[in-house]
Amino acid sequence: MIGILVALSASHLINDTLQALLPAIYPMLKASFGLTFAQIGMITFSYQFTASILQPVVGSYTDRHPKPFSLAAGMALTLCGLAFLSMAPSYEAILLSSLLIGMGSSIFHPEASRVAHMAAGDRHGFAQAVFQVGGNLGTSFGPLLAALIIVPNGQRSILRFTLLALAGIILLARVGVWYKGNLSHFRKRVAASAGAAHPKVALSIAILMVLVFSKYVYLVSLTNYYTFYLMQRFGVSIQGAQLRLFVFLFAVAAGTILGGPLGDRFGRKYVIWVSILGVAPFSLALPHVGLNAAVVLTVFIGVILASAFSAILVFAQELIPGRVGMISGLFFGFAFGIGGIASAALGRLADLTSINFVFNVCAFLPLIGILTWLLPDIEGASQRARRLQRESVSSSPHADEA
Repeated sequence: MIGILVALSASHLINDTLQALLPAIYPMLKASFGLTFAQIGMITFSYQFTASILQPVVGSYTDRHPKPFSLAAGMALTLCGLAFLSMAPSYEAILLSSLLIGMGSSIFHPEASRVAHMAAGDRHGFAQAVFQVGGNLGTSFGPLLAALIIVPNGQRSILRFTLLALAGIILLARVGVWYKGNLSHFRKRVAASAGAAHPKVALSIAILMVLVFSKYVYLVSLTNYYTFYLMQRFGVSIQGAQLRLFVFLFAVAAGTILGGPLGDRFGRKYVIWVSILGVAPFSLALPHVGLNAAVVLTVFIGVILASAFSAILVFAQELIPGRVGMISGLFFGFAFGIGGIASAALGRLADLTSINFVFNVCAFLPLIGILTWLLPDIEGASQRARRLQRESVSSSPHADEA
């Protein structure tokens, strides 16, 4: 069902492009409304906290009562948030706009992840990676579009992006038609494949959440404060900083597509090991290098770190079979929530110290990846060996002759 996966990835691109506009225009909002770093952090906290609280609720509810057209409804809320943001006259109005954007995201992510699972067949890692890469591409396009359109034309130009949201609503309505038509088949497949949860499920979920914590707190330090870091340390202009943020976020998007297929092939635990702990050498070096080297390091950081989430999500889904919506909502919600809390906390820390201090502290977060050692090997070496053997046979030049 590659067509559905592509449609989901495209809608995820639209959704996350629209979300990324908000942090991308923080420097403009800070200057226009005289905001502090703590207030900037609270804007992120408001929309990510809304998404964090609602996503597990939405996912758990739709496990029992699927709503095929809720995807389009979520995008409609995002459209309303953008329209209000384009006319927001005060800090309080900006907060309200961000709440609407967060609500739209809370509906979109768990249900879209479920549809990706439906269309995956046996390649769940690949499906989640395709779905995720659209979102990460959208997150990278947000700063670029903000630099090219919003910064030169002002806050009102945000209204232009409601047309993109409208396109997303139309696309998701079509996905909803497919979702509704295949729902009964998916329920039978889930019932046939559902088994008992892994005996170490509580410990494993806790470890996975700690790993998500390390990934997203560090990611927030870059997505929300990298522009300020470049402007303060190297004297880069707002547009120059946003373009360099685009380079980092595009690297994140490029790395996302690797995690799922590699997890399908070699095992998700190994991918999680590399994608979290493997960032540490680069993150520790970042605060101590010059401008050009910093840009290069963020490319490595983005590619490596991005492969983590799809592997973590599918690992968790395999721990608790049959609860795709709940697990998706839990992990997307937790990622959003911890990102919002981290944004507010790091903004406050930057006010009390400096942006440079924040980057020095956050550089140690990828070391938490060593906890991956405690995760169970839920696939097993023999299962991976059998899968590799099947792939080797299918790719053999004589396979068709046999």
